Amino acid sequence: MRVAFYAPLKSPTHGTPSGDRRVAGLLMDALALAGHRVELVSSFRSYDRDGDALRQEALRAQGEALGGRLAAQWRAAPPEERPELWFTYHLYYKAPDWLGPLAAEALGIPYVVAEASYAPKRAGGPWAIGHEATAHALRRAALVLCPSRDDLSCLEPLVAKERLELLAPFLDPAPYRIAAGERDAHRSRLAGQHSLDKNVPWIAVAAMMREGDKLASYRLLAGTLGRLGALPWRLLVAGDGPARAAVEAAFKGLAEKVRFLGSLKERPLAELYAAADLYAWPAVNEAYGMALLEAQAAGLPVVSCALRGVPDVVLDGRTGLLAPALEEPALAERVRALLVDGARRQALGREAARFVAEERSLAVAARRLKSLP
Repeated sequence: MRVAFYAPLKSPTHGTPSGDRRVAGLLMDALALAGHRVELVSSFRSYDRDGDALRQEALRAQGEALGGRLAAQWRAAPPEERPELWFTYHLYYKAPDWLGPLAAEALGIPYVVAEASYAPKRAGGPWAIGHEATAHALRRAALVLCPSRDDLSCLEPLVAKERLELLAPFLDPAPYRIAAGERDAHRSRLAGQHSLDKNVPWIAVAAMMREGDKLASYRLLAGTLGRLGALPWRLLVAGDGPARAAVEAAFKGLAEKVRFLGSLKERPLAELYAAADLYAWPAVNEAYGMALLEAQAAGLPVVSCALRGVPDVVLDGRTGLLAPALEEPALAERVRALLVDGARRQALGREAARFVAEERSLAVAARRLKSLP
């Protein structure tokens, strides 16, 4: 099947790395692996950060005009060059889909959505335009794919049960499996580069440094680690961004135990995971957290919070430990439990790698997509 793919929040070709860009690319890969011919049909970004109604109206006009032009071009093309399905990844009130519903309607093809968020509290607010557009798109969708069970309660009033399907977060585990097979070499290299004791447990983190939820997670992590007393550990942080100074300030009292590695690409990031002993991240307000899945693919147990979609990515007691709320004492208790118990860390890590390989891989997602109506 010929699939027109679009991501209104952030195209997979966007210049700034993020989990959103990553997931868009993975979905395209999974669709292709499922046997479809996938084309990224637009990089138009409908995102409005500030709730500016005039900007939203302008984005709507641009998006609808672009959707109309795409539909006209396809109608004028031979049938074998027209898409047979429109697939939109991640729409919500700040980044609605102005292209897909219009183009799909004009072409008479199914409109499919993956990872949609709908919050009734946004009705009538600064993003009312995007909120209403998202509701319209969801009502029209032939199929809505949800990455976590957390999304279902708000979507069910808009989308009939038979049009809602779970498609859990996934990735290609190969780079992480390869890195894990060379753990000793990566650990030795990082120890030499950053003056680290290989006999002390290493905690890994990979996250952008920006204001808002990411900075809140870093601050909560700093407070959590500050509760560990004299327990030996080292934190290796992969990430950068405009809030780096604020992140470094949060760890000021722990500076001798923290190493900032900067932003890392996929291969060195996989090597960091493989070299570490534990991944810890509060995941404040995150939909699910791709980095949590990446760390597990490399054989790391994860400590996080059982909020939103995290329990769909980290299995409490099986691949990691989840605190019931965003609280430093509960997180510190779980980090401490794994720092002092190497055998338990290793057992959880082995199960984490197996879980990703067998239940959250690109191949598994492709089979799931292929089986959907």
